[in-house]
Amino acid sequence: MVQPTELVIEAGRTEQQYWKDLWRYRELFYFLAWRDILVRYKQTIIGIAWALIRPFLTMVVFTVVFGKIAKLPSEAGAPYPILVFAAMLPWQFFSNAMSNCSQSLISNANLISKVYFPRLIVPTSAVIVSFVDFMISGMILLGLMAWYDFVPSWRIVTLPLFIAIAFIASMGVGLWLAALNVKYRDFRYIVPFIVQFGLYISPVGFSSTVVPDKWRFVYSLNPMVGVIDGFRWAILGGESKLHLPGFALSLSLVALFFVSGIWYFRKVERTFADVI
Repeated sequence: MVQPTELVIEAGRTEQQYWKDLWRYRELFYFLAWRDILVRYKQTIIGIAWALIRPFLTMVVFTVVFGKIAKLPSEAGAPYPILVFAAMLPWQFFSNAMSNCSQSLISNANLISKVYFPRLIVPTSAVIVSFVDFMISGMILLGLMAWYDFVPSWRIVTLPLFIAIAFIASMGVGLWLAALNVKYRDFRYIVPFIVQFGLYISPVGFSSTVVPDKWRFVYSLNPMVGVIDGFRWAILGGESKLHLPGFALSLSLVALFFVSGIWYFRKVERTFADVI
């Protein structure tokens, strides 16, 4: 006698299956990331070298404006170009990831509307593409260190920790913008403004030590302040110091953006195929 099929419904099982599907569809991460890298540099004269040219030219401009003209002090006795580029690395990664994430779902509209897969893969792959640019740009920092005969201290071993924080910050903000841009297309105009405005209110071209102590904590409401200060602390070494209250605040905001970004993305994910 054939036993009837028994259907068991468990609370939270769908959510558990979703995170398992992320691993099951892991090859899609590689495919989307590799495709975006190829498309970005297709039919360009110097190809992937653009990942080096843009941050390098920005570093030169900031060094001239803030270091030579404004004569702002460096940090820990480091050459000003290294001070600037130690901040350019995380900022360039964050801004590129934020821009790419915001457009990632719209760019893959045909795929999203026709095939099932965890939609979280799409913005995550956009962050991975930006991380590739970040790794390439790191070659400039190595070149600057060699040029100025600058040897980092033991703190450089902590750099992967701050890279992870930058990755989490990029993911958190990127997930919010990716989800919001599906419903409100105005964000494609807002994101470039956020990137441009954020560049000047973040301590990229100058050291955050020039900010008066009474404003350091408030200044750290910009999450990238903690990320950039962490990079400089790890790379510059010496007398470079972290403003711990401000760093803790920035780190808390990064965690808040990341957790809330995942929560909101998952909340509206099922509507993407209909709205997009």
